Amino acid sequence: MKIFTITALLLLFITGGIFAQSDSLAVLKADWKKEKITSGVHLKTFWFNKSLFNSNQNVSILEIKQKRGLYLDLGYDPKILQKTSDFGRQNNALAALNGTFFDMANGGSVDYIRADGFVVNESRLGKNGNRAGHQESALVFNRGKLSIEKWNGKQDWEQSLDGEDIMVSGPLLMLNQTIEKLDTANSFNKTRHPRTAVAITKNKRVLLITVDGRNENSAGMNLFELTKLMRWLNADDAINLDGGGSTALWIKNYMETGIVNFPSDNRKWDHAGERKVANVVLLKKK
Repeated sequence: MKIFTITALLLLFITGGIFAQSDSLAVLKADWKKEKITSGVHLKTFWFNKSLFNSNQNVSILEIKQKRGLYLDLGYDPKILQKTSDFGRQNNALAALNGTFFDMANGGSVDYIRADGFVVNESRLGKNGNRAGHQESALVFNRGKLSIEKWNGKQDWEQSLDGEDIMVSGPLLMLNQTIEKLDTANSFNKTRHPRTAVAITKNKRVLLITVDGRNENSAGMNLFELTKLMRWLNADDAINLDGGGSTALWIKNYMETGIVNFPSDNRKWDHAGERKVANVVLLKKK
């Protein structure tokens, strides 16, 4: 019995390593479709045909060089929900990515939002002031550039963050090239869903990322798989944003609708299934 158990565990370890290596090679060797959006901004898309995490996966990445003439900003409404594409158009943006978690019934973010020194929404903490996993990290916008911060354990952490705009979200996936520990028992972490993420690479590029899901064409990822993807994309820092039916990436004048990925809220494999959200990450020209 012991011999069988040891053999089984060894086999699991070996095959697990083989699959992990195969997955990383699938990402590194993918023939990404690359399109120039403007100077310093490129769109990369690829459909993995049962070749990533033993499943179909559709991944879209807007790669942004943080340079003069471009800046990243926060778009929001304190109460009214709008489509990611509408936020983009109203703000005369080049691109928009859905943001953090929100109140679907009453509007507004359930995570801390600050814009130009004004607190738009407070984080809705749990009983005894406990934080959800999506309230332990943040996107910080400062002079058009973007950084990712981790909760320092203090109750007033959001208020102390130094930035023009703040979007609390999470869970945090990576920080300073180190993978963050995620709760393996949490169903949100271990179940495959459409996912939205932001990463900052070793060469300081910002990646706005969507992974489609809830469709036979794309399974979606759990957060452990998403973290691996971030590492293979050479991320130094990476954060998960709201996903599921909210996942959407919009680019101005891109195809017919501007929507790059396949939002799942209409349960169809098309570009029309956007869900209304409370806030977005915006890319603008100065």
